[in-house]
Amino acid sequence: MADEEQKPGETQEASGRGRARGERGGREGGRGRGDGRGRRDREEKDSDLIDKLVHINRVAKVVKGGRRFAFAALVVIGDGNGRVGYGHGKAREVPEAIRKATEEAKKSMIRIPLKDGRTIHHDVRGHHGAGKVLLRPAPAGTGIIAGGPMRAVFEALGVGDVVSKSLGTSNPYNMVRATFDALKNQQSPRMVAQRRGRSVAEILARREDTTPESASAQ
Repeated sequence: MADEEQKPGETQEASGRGRARGERGGREGGRGRGDGRGRRDREEKDSDLIDKLVHINRVAKVVKGGRRFAFAALVVIGDGNGRVGYGHGKAREVPEAIRKATEEAKKSMIRIPLKDGRTIHHDVRGHHGAGKVLLRPAPAGTGIIAGGPMRAVFEALGVGDVVSKSLGTSNPYNMVRATFDALKNQQSPRMVAQRRGRSVAEILARREDTTPESASAQ
């Protein structure tokens, strides 16, 4: 009889422990759902970015017993609306090298002022090492006149009309860095007006006065 009297108590303790585990599980499940929601938000934010694989380089190291390969990837990433960045990554496998390059590109994104959201504001030159580039604005409908690595940068940036020329090396790393050097030197009328303490209208009026047509008329 004593044993039978203890059974209900044991059942209550067991049920209490079950409820406690259920509550902990519910709380842990709630945390899991929250983490999943944040992860989805990050994935949606990353899905809006445009990534371009510019170049993959394979390096072979001769060791005892054969050759050991490694890969280096150059990636350009942008949002198509004035923000762009580049990065490079190295790994034993191509997907891992691309992943590293993409993460570095996301961290190095910069904002470039665009004219009407489709072209650059003025002529500009850029260089890095042996890489030299020349960028010029173009009227609507011109398209992207650029080759190789420079085209990838403009497409990720969101530029629709531009004329560019590479004046130096064809090394993709130096070409991309020279293009970014030129884009960093871009200045919008608003930026010039703030630096000179004038209004944007005055800057634009002076630019119209110094156009080639007015100069030839004089």
